[in-house]
Amino acid sequence: MLHLRIILMGLFLASTLPAVAQTLQTTEFNQLRLERTRNSMLVLGGWAVANIAVGAVAMGRGNAEQRAFHQMNLGWGIVNLGLAGAGWWTATHTDPSSFDLYNTVQEHHRLQKILLFNAGLDVGYVAAGFWMQEKAKTVDKKAEQWKGFGKSIVLQGAFLLVFDVSAFFYLNGLESKLQPLIR
Repeated sequence: MLHLRIILMGLFLASTLPAVAQTLQTTEFNQLRLERTRNSMLVLGGWAVANIAVGAVAMGRGNAEQRAFHQMNLGWGIVNLGLAGAGWWTATHTDPSSFDLYNTVQEHHRLQKILLFNAGLDVGYVAAGFWMQEKAKTVDKKAEQWKGFGKSIVLQGAFLLVFDVSAFFYLNGLESKLQPLIR
């Protein structure tokens, strides 16, 4: 009877080993994903701080176009710092072991979709910035402001496009670690 219990216990433990191994691999994958998210948010936060610092110092100097350019950069910097801070906080306060395999895949693909959607928005920002610069040629009042704002939006949109596409590929680099978990 004791031998039967030992055999049954052995079979039970052996059947749980793949699940335990998968849980460990899922946790490791989530640790890497969260680490890459934190790194990405540090890049965005650095860009934001630079825009805030330069914008705060320079928006009171130069001609109207230059002041508008730096004022808009300051505004984008504040928004980007808020987004980077929220993303970094979430990535540092999320337990990587709290995701099962389904939620791991869902979260990974959700982040990729957000980055691709944002890249589309970024193209729109660049286009809007160019439109504002063209609009500056036909307005009677505040043409310099339109031009300065437009140049800033082109710059910000271009940076964010590079950032979002780079972050997408940075996270996408984890796909090879995710595939064995799904099979």
